[in-house]
Amino acid sequence: MDIAQTLMAIGALLLAGMLADAIGHKTQLPRVTLLILCGLVAGPAGLDLLPSSLTDLYETLAVLALSMVAFLLGGKLSKVHLLNSGRSVAIISVSAVLCTALIVFSGLWLLGFPVALALVLAALATATDPAATSDVIRQYRAKGPFSTTLSGIVAVDDIWGILVFAVFLMAAQAVAGGDGSGALQHAAWEIFGSILLGAVVGLPAGYLSGRLQPGDPTLAEALGIVFLTAGLALWLDLSFLLSGIACGAMVVNTGRHHNRPFHEVEHIEWPFMIFFFVLAGASLEPALLMKLGLLGTAYILLRLIGRLAGGWLGGKFTSGTDTAKSYLYGLSLLPQAGVALGMALVAAETLPAYRAEILTVAIGSTVVFELIGPAATQVALKSAGETGRAPEADDDA
Repeated sequence: MDIAQTLMAIGALLLAGMLADAIGHKTQLPRVTLLILCGLVAGPAGLDLLPSSLTDLYETLAVLALSMVAFLLGGKLSKVHLLNSGRSVAIISVSAVLCTALIVFSGLWLLGFPVALALVLAALATATDPAATSDVIRQYRAKGPFSTTLSGIVAVDDIWGILVFAVFLMAAQAVAGGDGSGALQHAAWEIFGSILLGAVVGLPAGYLSGRLQPGDPTLAEALGIVFLTAGLALWLDLSFLLSGIACGAMVVNTGRHHNRPFHEVEHIEWPFMIFFFVLAGASLEPALLMKLGLLGTAYILLRLIGRLAGGWLGGKFTSGTDTAKSYLYGLSLLPQAGVALGMALVAAETLPAYRAEILTVAIGSTVVFELIGPAATQVALKSAGETGRAPEADDDA
């Protein structure tokens, strides 16, 4: 019976994904938001229709889906793209992270919240959801300078976020009377170790792709690279997202058929994304929104201000960027999900005195930003005038 229920649920979710895609095209709503709402309705907070045998697989399915997203994001970091928009990516991504962290910290501190708590929440605010942002870009077939730069930003944004989190958590521990030296060491291991792992797997994978025998890389070959990288990263306590991005970047810059492995992954990515977003919606707890209070409301508003300010400031210092629309970068970086929740769990263990506040704000704000974030990204892409310009399968990786 468990197997039957699981298979029926899988079939229903895949059909729901097709329906969400169709509704999204008709109503111009992001399918990510529709799938998350579907999960909320079908999950424990709603009708509780999903069998536990499926919801128990959420963590595994999330890793499978996000490892593909990471690999595809790495494919956007080709030499050509980096030469054309690498400077913009670096400046805007750093600006968005630093402005968000400083504005959230300053605002919470001025409102009278403890310094240690303000530092931790400021660090959480820097995290994004690359899966949601990337899917909106693909759904609306966006192509152009803004979309290219945005893809690069979400590929590297969490690297700066992890660094800021390490420094701020170390400072929070010092303020709270603990020893924070281990936070920076762990961040260094996670960032540099992840990039090294991705390079080690990606270099031979890119070089051998299409060279062992004539013809395209197979789907098995592409997925084998993606999942091997993710598994090794988890085994070594590294970031499978950063490792996947590094692997994809190495493949796209060394592979003879550098576009084809990414197209292979794109062909199978969407069913996994359906499971990921629906089960992510089912795992959300809307009741926590009622518990956010002043702290949560301030965090949400300050993060929004920080993102907009960071995008505008980054654009102001980037040559060739329309500064009048620079705030659109910040608007498109509102989604917040797994990385922020992971940071929150680490911070909650490190600072148990603030555990309830950290987890409540992190989970509650995720509900808000996962629902409004994709729509904000859609608005940004439309305002930039880049929607509907590319075929469903990109011509270039």
